[in-house]
Amino acid sequence: MDIVLSGIRPTGNLHLGNYFGALRNFTKMQHENTCYFFIADYHSLTTHPTPEHLQDNVKQVLVEYLAAGLDPEVATIYVQSDLPQTAELYLFLNMNAYKGELERVTTFKEKAKKQPNNINAGLLTYPALMAADILIHRAHKVPVGKDQEQHLEMTRTFANRFNRLYKVDYFPEPVAYNFGEELIKIPGLDGSGKMGKSEGEGNAIFLADEPAVIRKKVMRAVSDAGPTEKNSVKPEPIRNLFLLMQAVSSADTVAYFEEKYNACEIRYGDMKKQLAEDIIIFTEPIRERVKELSADEAYIKKVMEMGKEKAIASGGKTVKEVREIIGFRP
Repeated sequence: MDIVLSGIRPTGNLHLGNYFGALRNFTKMQHENTCYFFIADYHSLTTHPTPEHLQDNVKQVLVEYLAAGLDPEVATIYVQSDLPQTAELYLFLNMNAYKGELERVTTFKEKAKKQPNNINAGLLTYPALMAADILIHRAHKVPVGKDQEQHLEMTRTFANRFNRLYKVDYFPEPVAYNFGEELIKIPGLDGSGKMGKSEGEGNAIFLADEPAVIRKKVMRAVSDAGPTEKNSVKPEPIRNLFLLMQAVSSADTVAYFEEKYNACEIRYGDMKKQLAEDIIIFTEPIRERVKELSADEAYIKKVMEMGKEKAIASGGKTVKEVREIIGFRP
């Protein structure tokens, strides 16, 4: 079985884009591979060095991972800072990471422009920390988006460089995990782009949103005055509404509104009302599970301890072997 690793920052609630983008596939993947899922609280410090409510955010992400279907008895689900060996491997990788290659990373240049008063060393060496997360479990596959492909390429560079410098064949060369056609890109409610927290609260439907909140958000979704010619091409905001409906509604419902659109008879108010109710029905099991888990502090603590123990067993072994390869005494 392949070793697969994936992480998510504890920056707030998960949304439908997260669910269709990866979480839904993780529930299947965990039974087909050896999986490590971690909550990247170290990573959050590169852009938020003094994070508010860090522990609450970590708990919320963990609860929503579990509510979406991840099984801590099957996969390893842990908090990044609970595996201190990650920081040690990060240090070793930084010793062989070069300033020029780090400064050329696209995300570093973008973040440096966005936060000119906080261009910290952690931001610069972010690819080495990401590589440490992956290599500490000697992962073979990593689910990544387009914005992370360069970081994965650098992880391969660091792995190969370590192997070459110390004349070993120790770290595997991780590749991107491709979900293929199973991966659905969920558009946001603002009329363009994808659903995401960074685009504002009104752009995303969060898995834990209450029905009243979902109705309010969907009814405010961007639309237009309606088609004036039969069978016309849908502009992006309207195409987005239909894409979202295709993800959560029945085929009959989608077909009904497609027919109304093509006949220039569509009423977006009716479509949005139906879409909101379908989203509510779709997210209800997750929402109820989130409430149930959030109230069970003992179980959440047990899951975190279980994940910590399994992550340290794997990561501790790797760092011990890396130290010996480099030449440190046992």
